[in-house]
This record gives sequence, structure tokens and C-alpha cells, in this order.
Amino acid sequence: MTDSYADPGTPDHRSAARYLWWLTMSQRRRVTGGAVIGTLWMVCLLLPPYLMQRAIDDGLQRGKTGVLVGWVAALVGAALLNAWLGIMRHRIMTRVRMDATFRTIKVVVAHSTRLGAELPRKVTAGEVASIGVGDVAQMSQTLTITGPGVGAVVAYLVAAALLLSVSVPLALVVLLGVPLLAVVVGPLLERLQGAESKYREKQGALTARLGDIVGGMRVLNGIGGKEMLAGRYLRGSQDLQAEGYRVGAVTSWIQALSVGLPALFLALVTWLAARMAAEGTITIGTLVAVYGYVAVLVVPVSNFIEGGYDLTRGLVAARRVVRMLDLKPAFEDAATLRPTHDEPSALYDADTGVELVPGRLTAIVSARPADSAAVVDRLGRYSASAATWGGVPLAEVALAEIRSRIVVADNDADFFSGTLRTVVGGRSEHTGPSIAQAVRDAAAEDIVQALPDGLDTMIQAQGSNLSGGQRQRLRLVRALLADPEVLLLVEPTSAVDAHTEAAMAAGLRRARTGRTTALTSTSPVLLEQADTVCYLVDGRLAAAGPHQELLASEPGYRALVARGETAIESTPAEEAVR
Repeated sequence: MTDSYADPGTPDHRSAARYLWWLTMSQRRRVTGGAVIGTLWMVCLLLPPYLMQRAIDDGLQRGKTGVLVGWVAALVGAALLNAWLGIMRHRIMTRVRMDATFRTIKVVVAHSTRLGAELPRKVTAGEVASIGVGDVAQMSQTLTITGPGVGAVVAYLVAAALLLSVSVPLALVVLLGVPLLAVVVGPLLERLQGAESKYREKQGALTARLGDIVGGMRVLNGIGGKEMLAGRYLRGSQDLQAEGYRVGAVTSWIQALSVGLPALFLALVTWLAARMAAEGTITIGTLVAVYGYVAVLVVPVSNFIEGGYDLTRGLVAARRVVRMLDLKPAFEDAATLRPTHDEPSALYDADTGVELVPGRLTAIVSARPADSAAVVDRLGRYSASAATWGGVPLAEVALAEIRSRIVVADNDADFFSGTLRTVVGGRSEHTGPSIAQAVRDAAAEDIVQALPDGLDTMIQAQGSNLSGGQRQRLRLVRALLADPEVLLLVEPTSAVDAHTEAAMAAGLRRARTGRTTALTSTSPVLLEQADTVCYLVDGRLAAAGPHQELLASEPGYRALVARGETAIESTPAEEAVR
């Protein structure tokens, strides 16, 4: 439907005004056509008053029936022409709005993809949602001033010229009317910008809070925190309501003035013209024409006010989009090199000294889980580091190459809505036996069996119709089906009971035999399956070796793992969580 689907172009996000100008210039031919049609439509609105004047002055005389019929026919023709121009103007402006909408959506989605894992760290889900729901539509509405806006200016000048041919005082009233409107409405538009900005910010924050509450409802019910967060949401909602009233107060004045001032304008000019007709300075037909001209002027004058209103709101919306487009990823992909070999190569984290040997299962253990998770982030190139892959700095490897060969699977990975088969299948097609094997390796057979339609059961967004333990096992199914050269797992069994964890550990070992795999955990069940355990102390590699050797040689490691064993033994049955 719109050109923006193929290639939205490179947005100019140096400022909100520049972004709106880029949206306009991206479809300059369509905008120009809309401006021409809009101008013709608005100027042609001035034809009926002139034709009525001619019909009255020339046709309403004895023996002038043919002249009257001719002017009436011309009046009907002008009405049909205006109707056609109005249809075309609306059609073009709709296309302008739709193009701007889809262009912005595609730009925002593409930038969100470039940010990747950085996105949730820098902007809330509510902020992104409010851009997609409200800001995009508001900016698109702003672009419609390019059609009626240009037409309003031209029509205003044409009407002033026509009135000048009738009376200089009438023309002066018309010419001085718009500056007066700007003086009255201008301060209100400035107030609207500030009130609208605050409202949009509060709306984004409240949307994010609602998403957090809904996403964590099951946990909140379990710990009794639902009422507390519901109270916070209620207070936030009341604050947003109060801010909305402030926006509404300013908006109501602007809209009232957009109707009231043109009406006063019309009354003043009509009164002056009526006095002139009573004095015999102008004819009755000219009086009717003057009334018609000024009545038509209500349209462009209202467009001036509404255009300023739309532009003000559009700038507020564009600032939010520009703010998002200004976000930078943690590092730019300016890489030109590749790993030295196409075959599996060792990954080395220079910050800690951890090395992942190809074809082996490595466990990373730390008393501070954040330290071991940071190793995974660096080796997966989700944060800048001096890590290397086959002796080549990861920073010099094309990011697309890394993403296709190294997969990081953590417990925050999203679920999109769809059938379970597509949710775990990812972007690749898988056969029934391969999916069944991955389900067995992740100890998730009971999940599939419990669902009403098995693999064809619809999974809601973020897996909201699944428990935490179920989501964790299905994330492992998805990671195993991806079958990457290197798989990095963050606490893959933290939400399941000991029996399920043992089955998952054995299945992971079986599925990833001969493939490079690393995981973070302090669970003895998983550590027993590892070929090598890397023990970190204060963010540095303190020891590396098989689990049993470290138990014998490292007291700190032994104490850390013993706490894990105690936790496993003391944890009650978690089947309810599963």
C-alpha cells in the first residue's frame, strides 16, 4: 500500500522538527500532490459565493431566466467539482498519513532490532508501546497540514483579494484577523507542548508498570504483593488522570477558540458588509458574496488553529521517537574479520581467564551469579570486551557471524505467541522426531502431554499461560533445536525441582555431546555433567578442572557447592511451580 514497506530510508533524528520534515520529504511527490489538490479544493470553495452573486445581480431580473439558469448550472458544476476535489484531497492525505505511520513503525522496529539486548536496559516496554499506539498516529496526523495547510494560506489570500475589490476596510479586517488569532492561541499551544510531554511520559511509565504487574501476577499472588503493586498502579493512574485533565483543559480552550474566533470574525465582517448594503455602497448580491467569502474563510482560519494544534502535538510525539532513535547499542558492528577457522574454535574471556574448549561442556561457577552471567554476556558479545574467538578479537568478528554460530539462552528470553511447535522451533523448520528428541532432552515431555493440543497448543505472548518452570524447560528445548556451534546457558535449571534438574542435566549432556557448551550454575547436579568447571573468585578465574577435583582442592568451591546441595535437599517439592 505504501512505499515505506520496501525501504523506509535513513531517518533524520537530529531533532523532532527535522524528523517530521524527513517524513514529509520521504514522500514529497505525494505531499506536493496533496498540497495542490488541497489548494484547489479550498480556493474552489470561494466559487459558489461569486456564482451566487452573479445569479442574484444578473439573473434575478425580469426576462433574465436563461441567465439565472446558466449561473445556477455553474453553481451545481462548482459543487460537483468541489466534491470531487474533496474526495481526492482526503484520499491523498490518508495515504500520506499511512505512509508516515508505517515508515515510522518500520524505522522504530529496525532500530529496536539493532539495539537487541540493549533495548530493555535503555527504554521501558511502556515507552515503546506508547510510541506504537499513540505517537505514530499523532505524527501522521501532523503531516496532513501539508495539504489543507497550504490550501488555507492560498485561500486566505484569494479571499482577501476578492474582498479588497469590494471594500478596503473589509479586506483589512480579514488580513488582520489571523495575526490576532496567533496572538491569542500561540501561548496556549506552548502550554499544550509542556502538558502533553508530561502526560506522554507518565503514560509510558504507567504502561510499563501494568506490563510488569500482569507478567508477574502468578509470583505476586504467591508472595502477597499484588495489593501493594495494585495500589502503586492506582496512584500512578490517578496522577495520569490529573495530567490528562490539564491537557484537556488546554485542548478545550484551543478547540473552543478554533470555533468561536472564526464565528466572531464572520459576524464582524457580515455586520460591516450589511451596513454597506444598507447604505447602497454594495449590491445585495455582493452582500451575499461577502457573507459567503467570509463563511468560507472559517475553513482556512480553523485550519490555521487546528494545524498549529496538530503540529504542537506532533512535535511532542516526534521528540519521543527521536529520543529512542538516539539510543546507541553498547558497541557498533564495524567488523571485517572472521574467526581464523571455519571449524569450532576456542572462546576466551580475557577479563576472567575463562576459556571454552571446543566440543566440551564447561560450567562457570561464582558466589556472585552476576560475575558468571557477565562472562556469558562478553563471550556472546552482548557487552564490549577483549574476548577472543580462535585468537581473533570478538569485536572484529561480524556480528551476524557471531549470532549465527553462538547462541546465548537466558531466563529472560522472550516467548512470542503461537503454537508450541513454532515457539520452540524458532526460525528453522524441524521434523517431528527432532522436536520430540529435544523435548525429551529438556525433560519437557510432561508439559507437551498436559497441554490440550500438544505441540499445536497456542502459547500466549511471553508464555503467560505457562509456569516459570515450564517456560525454563521450553527455553532449553528451543536452544537445543537451534543446535548452534556454541551454546551459552544462564542458570538453565534454576526454576525446577531436583528430579527434573537431574533429567535436564543428563539430557543436555546427551544432546550437546561433541558441541561447545557453557552454562552458569552452582548446582552439583549440573556440575557433575561438566567436562570442566571454571571457578571464579572476585571476577577472576581461581581454578579450573573437573567437579570432583575442585571439591577436593578448593575449599571455597566446596563450601559454595555445599550450600547448593543444602538448598536442593531443603527445597520442598516444586511440582506446583512446574
